[in-house]
Amino acid sequence: MLKAAVLTSLVLSLVIVVPPERTVAAPAADCGAYAYCDTRDPALPSSAQRAATRPDVPTRPTGGPPSTSPASPAAAAVVCNRYCDARDPALSPADRLTQTLSAGTRQISLHFNDTDAMGWARITPTSQGDALWLDRSFDAGVSWNSGSRLGDTRSPAGVGDWRTMMFNVDDWAARGVGLLRACAQPAGSTTIVCTSWYRTTWNAWSRSTAAATALMERYNQDWGLFETTSWWNGANALTAIIDNARITGMGSYRYAIAHTYDLNLTSWDGNFINEFKDDVGWWGLAWVAAYDLTGESRYLATARIDADDMAQTWDSVCGGGIYWTSAKTYKNAITNALYIQLNAALHNRIPGDTVYLQRARTAWTWFLNSGMINSSNIVNDGIDSATCANNGRNGWSYNQGVPLAALVELHRATGDASFLDKARALANASTTNTALNPGGILVDNGGGPDVPSFKGGYVRGLGLLNRTLADRPYTAYLRRQADSAYTRDRSSSDSYDQPWAGPFQFSDGARQHSALDLMNAAE
Repeated sequence: MLKAAVLTSLVLSLVIVVPPERTVAAPAADCGAYAYCDTRDPALPSSAQRAATRPDVPTRPTGGPPSTSPASPAAAAVVCNRYCDARDPALSPADRLTQTLSAGTRQISLHFNDTDAMGWARITPTSQGDALWLDRSFDAGVSWNSGSRLGDTRSPAGVGDWRTMMFNVDDWAARGVGLLRACAQPAGSTTIVCTSWYRTTWNAWSRSTAAATALMERYNQDWGLFETTSWWNGANALTAIIDNARITGMGSYRYAIAHTYDLNLTSWDGNFINEFKDDVGWWGLAWVAAYDLTGESRYLATARIDADDMAQTWDSVCGGGIYWTSAKTYKNAITNALYIQLNAALHNRIPGDTVYLQRARTAWTWFLNSGMINSSNIVNDGIDSATCANNGRNGWSYNQGVPLAALVELHRATGDASFLDKARALANASTTNTALNPGGILVDNGGGPDVPSFKGGYVRGLGLLNRTLADRPYTAYLRRQADSAYTRDRSSSDSYDQPWAGPFQFSDGARQHSALDLMNAAE
């Protein structure tokens, strides 16, 4: 476990009479709570526009705990990390005040001992019978049933201020990544006042490590996936965690790699294969990243299986290319860009390979000549199956970013500088395009469960290109995005929303991994 300096948190206080429930935008009616839903190909029948919900995913409970209802809560399990719960705050080597809010004449505040990753609540001035406690959440503040009314105490008579004992933010033994908030109910009042959710700087000493930790708050140990994300978003979320471990050296969440792999290897068609070939590509690249970090050959073997599966949909229609789905009705940019990147990446990691390199080179030649790259060097969504011409559909941000990563891998494989020249031309176009960057901040115009992940794929590819080019031409662009998101689109617990220009309203796994990808790229 790691610790470091204080991060400044930005949110407003929360004053409530009843416990709030986390509100998250619902997916489209026909998608289900955890389904993949993508309607970007109207040529597909409705039955093929989404895959089924991942097997055995239960309905996820949300909402307030019994701690703020008349019923008495069940006792929370004692957590012992460096120290056990209920340690005296007088023993804290430091006191970081996160937030103070008012309840009548009282001031309620939340304090942290960052050295030991513990926190406590304080109320002052206090009156006899004032109730004070902490809530602890292990799912990004959605619920706190397992940590409600920690240290519940009542102020005695004749004291000027009162505080709870210290409690751990995380549960290291159970891999629980947590948050704390301070709550109080003044004597004689029905009003409950709670601070916003915060955590210590443990595993959160920089923008990127804090974003990674906030993403891991959404990692479900039972499923080996990230809550509130679809199947392909999960691949991107895991990739962002892997990239953060590589870039920052924080190894606290490396366990998610093997855990995700072991629990999901047999899902769908096995080996992270389903009918959506872009999904297969995202997972294949996640396992390439896992191999790079861990050196475990099983991850590279699975990535090979994924690339081989994608290759099965290549045909001569419109001169080549692979299809978006196994229904073989649409050839789009993202699937083919992922295919190029995955095959080139495999070549760069398999000594003596010729097959994957040839696939990558052939696919890039087709992509370049397909017409999907328009006259402004913006990549549109795909090609019209009837005319084999650019269909003019939305130039989503990830359509611009993944080709950059693919070209970097091709350059690494061949040493051909023309690949980097083309990547620079594409990146110059996308970073200056006013439709993609209104006011200078990247945006994708759309909602649903898919679009919030798109910008993550973009900045990941742009960041890779930027690190490859000696002059680092996109550093200023990436830092501008990161600065905007950090100051205008971040919660007190380092969660991020979709619009990096703000304001913050809510977060989920897709929004969070995109922000983590951004912070990784801007490091």
